[in-house]
Amino acid sequence: MEDTPLPEIDTFTENLRFACATRRSISEICREIGLNRQQFNRYISGEARPSAHNLARIAKFFGVAAQDFDLPSGDFQIRLARTDRPLGDGGQLLEGLPGDLPALRRHLGYYQTYHLSLSWPDFVVCSCARLQEDGGLVHVKSIERIRDAANEIRQYSKYVGLAAFWRNRIFITERTLSRQPMMSQTILMPFEVHQRVFLRGTTMGVSWRKEHLPYASRVIWRHIGMEPDKRQMLSRCGVLPFSSRLLPASVRTFLLTPSAEVLTVSSGY
Repeated sequence: MEDTPLPEIDTFTENLRFACATRRSISEICREIGLNRQQFNRYISGEARPSAHNLARIAKFFGVAAQDFDLPSGDFQIRLARTDRPLGDGGQLLEGLPGDLPALRRHLGYYQTYHLSLSWPDFVVCSCARLQEDGGLVHVKSIERIRDAANEIRQYSKYVGLAAFWRNRIFITERTLSRQPMMSQTILMPFEVHQRVFLRGTTMGVSWRKEHLPYASRVIWRHIGMEPDKRQMLSRCGVLPFSSRLLPASVRTFLLTPSAEVLTVSSGY
């Protein structure tokens, strides 16, 4: 596949030049990648863009994804700086974030989230979350507010995390902001072409009241816009019976499906 001519200097060329400036010389870069120097000069001069194969080789050399070269220059520089850290198992894991950023951008915004919890059986826990891009990553912030008058419980939890998009799935990892933090993981299925409101999937976490047992259950996120009424959004949070008028019909149907059980493990041996 031949290189594609470029009509003028673009974001790709600017980012490639910046990446090259972090190394000792263009000659060294070409030797390491295995590209012809004259051919590489056409890339950094803006005369041509690499084929998909050559772009993958260049991206691998700099420790970024091929699509990262099309990020705004500031975001690309942040992404490139992250590769300076040692690539142990943790570094390789971070390289998987955010995955397909253009695809993930379609799902930015605020959500009302609903899931079944081991701590409140036969009820639905309604929370709120936001997906927001910053510095080339998609950050997740969630708030869970529980008011259980019958058991005299008032719980207010904040979560922060990161999201990635791979193979048409959204992967989210979060941790609580508390003195004794917990981790949770969620996998969501994106909108179908004709349905752009709900994300459905599975969430895994640790129960708050049931001896901190791990559990997994269905979860559904309802997109409520980029700038919703935040006070109203928070007012909906809490523990809801399935009969609650605050539960959209699609949420109730999804969570009431016979196979939508909460899975956990026994605390015994």
